[in-house]
Amino acid sequence: MQLMFRLILRLIGVVLLCLAVTAGWVMADAHHRIGAETAASAERASKGLENLFWREILWRRSLRDDRLLLPPTEWETLETLKLIAPGVCISFRSGANQEPRRLCSQIDSVGTPAPKWFAAAYESLFGGQAPVSRRVSVRDPGALVVATADPGAAVRQAWSQISVVLTVAAAMAVGICLLAAFVIAHALAPTGRIVDGLHDLEAGNYRRRIDVEGAGEFGLIARAVNDLAARLAQITAERMALTKRLFEVQEDERRALARDLHDEFGQCLTATIAFAAAIEAGAPDRPDLAQDARAIGRTAKRMMATLRQTLARLRSQDLEELGLEACLIQLVAGWNAQTSPKAVVHLDVLGNLAAVPAAVSTSLYRIAQECLTNAMRHGDPHDVYLRVERLAANDGLVALTVEDDGGGDPASLDQSTGHGVLGMRERVAAFGGRLTVGQAARGVKIAAQIPLAALSAPAPMELPSAA
Repeated sequence: MQLMFRLILRLIGVVLLCLAVTAGWVMADAHHRIGAETAASAERASKGLENLFWREILWRRSLRDDRLLLPPTEWETLETLKLIAPGVCISFRSGANQEPRRLCSQIDSVGTPAPKWFAAAYESLFGGQAPVSRRVSVRDPGALVVATADPGAAVRQAWSQISVVLTVAAAMAVGICLLAAFVIAHALAPTGRIVDGLHDLEAGNYRRRIDVEGAGEFGLIARAVNDLAARLAQITAERMALTKRLFEVQEDERRALARDLHDEFGQCLTATIAFAAAIEAGAPDRPDLAQDARAIGRTAKRMMATLRQTLARLRSQDLEELGLEACLIQLVAGWNAQTSPKAVVHLDVLGNLAAVPAAVSTSLYRIAQECLTNAMRHGDPHDVYLRVERLAANDGLVALTVEDDGGGDPASLDQSTGHGVLGMRERVAAFGGRLTVGQAARGVKIAAQIPLAALSAPAPMELPSAA
């Protein structure tokens, strides 16, 4: 809509410029016309006075009568007044010692009164009309007719002409602006739909299609946006399938690594503890050796405890056996069962999580693990609240929220160089969900939403399994 307003404003500017040019042209034309009428009045008056002179000669039948005056005393008549254009005054002088005689035509009745600003503008632009002189007869070379346009009448006459022209031009300009605004609004109507479609693309709605009729430029843009949306939808589906497969491969690697750690390192540590106990029991007369054996046993037990924690983080087969809710209970219990827990973790489960697909359950469990780790590592909380809820609306939306009171900064967490938040975003995006990191009342709040309807997307791409 801003484009339409800008175009209309530019159109109004062009119309106003045209009106200004028209006003200037009309004023110049009025000034030229008044000058032409003044010259014509001088020409007609000189011819009329000359005719009166010759008529007097014919009546008196004498060319040598020195008492013959030029012009006769009766020259200021209605017949002479008809020769003068309205708003023009003529003056006649015969001889150097004769006072000029002045005759004006309709000075006060010409045109309508002009505003003061127009009179000032007209006078500043054009000034007054120059007087026009014409000789009457060769008998008296000093006999001249001088025609002058009255300044007030000239201004009124110019205002009368320009007001009529500008009224018509302004009415036409208003009509043109209204019609042009309607045409522009109709022509730019598809831009709103195109912008809405682009906003939907920005929000991730790649199923939206723009319907623009016609084969013009906007139609080409709409088809290009629709093609882009279709391509983005295809790329997003492929990326989601690839991400899902990568996380499946990651879980397979985790299980394989957990199995190797349990089978190899677990047995080695168990054997080390047994050997240390045997050495301690077989050396009653060697206190130094027995002390070293006990130290080896304590170190191996600490390594065994660390191995158990690592295996608990790596293993995910319990999700398939126990379910998401039971695994979350174990996860929270493990944090609360530490020797000196940094914070108390509270779990709140709403809805039936048993029907949640295994892939989604695994991602939710990993997100919960990462959120609890970040809460303990990047803040100083006293309470951490983990909430998992399955909603019947939105085709079975699963929502996970972790909120703490550790006073952390969500901006620094969201922009950190680590891969924790990035990994959570990738897990959520793989199922068409959304993850947000925001400010809680006294800490950080991380919320993840996964719609189960996203599982109806195209089947995952087949990738070779890890060895």
